[in-house]
Amino acid sequence: MKIGLLLLAALFAVPSMLLAAGQDEPAVYAIKQGDTIWGLSERFIKDPKYWPNMWSQNGQITNPNFIYPGQKVRIFPDRLEFVPKEQPITKTAQKSAHAAAAAAETLQEVSTEKAYRLYGTESFLVEKGFKPYGLVVGSPHDRVAAGIDDIVYTDIGTAQNAKSGDKFSIFRKDVSVSHPLNNEEMGYKIVPLGTLQLTDVEQKSSRAIITKSFREIGPGSFLLPYKDSRRREVALKNNGSDLKGYIVESCSGSSIIGAGDVVHIDLGAAHGAEVGNMLYIVRDVTIDQRYVEGRIERLPQELLGALVILEADKRTSTALVVKSIDTIYKGDRIVSQTK
Repeated sequence: MKIGLLLLAALFAVPSMLLAAGQDEPAVYAIKQGDTIWGLSERFIKDPKYWPNMWSQNGQITNPNFIYPGQKVRIFPDRLEFVPKEQPITKTAQKSAHAAAAAAETLQEVSTEKAYRLYGTESFLVEKGFKPYGLVVGSPHDRVAAGIDDIVYTDIGTAQNAKSGDKFSIFRKDVSVSHPLNNEEMGYKIVPLGTLQLTDVEQKSSRAIITKSFREIGPGSFLLPYKDSRRREVALKNNGSDLKGYIVESCSGSSIIGAGDVVHIDLGAAHGAEVGNMLYIVRDVTIDQRYVEGRIERLPQELLGALVILEADKRTSTALVVKSIDTIYKGDRIVSQTK
């Protein structure tokens, strides 16, 4: 009788084991227009911060925003895996795809393309020898700091074809910036202070009123032709060329950088950099050579995060750090493709 009970229990156990094994078979999801890695991570494993792992483990994905319709993703309870193009999908996996598609219908709509905001108060780099269009030369009662609605005087006049009503952006010359790799002087940082409008114009001077103020404005402040400082969106754009460079400065001046910080990089339009390009922040890994004995020449790079170019000048760009996996420092490398 005991033997009979054991056989009966075994018969019930077999279907349960088969069911459990069937549950281990991953569902397969086909990428749709507008999907992103972070969107997939949030939808299928409820962890939007999982995307760096997926990013670093899938070498064929060179930009986390640019995955393409038709690509296949295996969905596990704790991870997502891209299916290589040359690897066929099994019949079992194809059947599981129907389950994934059904589940997707109950989830949020596909992620839209990421966009990042430019506030108009970000600093930028100018090369050595840069000359401003004009200067703030003083203010009534010799005030050393002025703000919105205050009156100031400039050295811009009719000799420069200026007229009443003309607008100018105000900047402060900040620190000198050297390249972290070779100490080469790159120029200096320019910090936006606000805007002004000319009211009374003489041949070589003018009176102006400050119409916008981000920071205190004083004598010696630079003036450049008016630049709209309104907030605007920057959409991601696929890299048109292979880019390699370095973070050379931060907007705040801090050497320690994280997500949300604005930085300056040594790549500009002359190198093929464009507004909206996303670049990886990486660091070479070094180990104690005493234990290597010449068997290892190079280790995989450490992935630190990602940044998006907000403004691109000729040889430098201003960028926003959008992801920080680990602490980032001035001097860390940036690349368009990881190795």
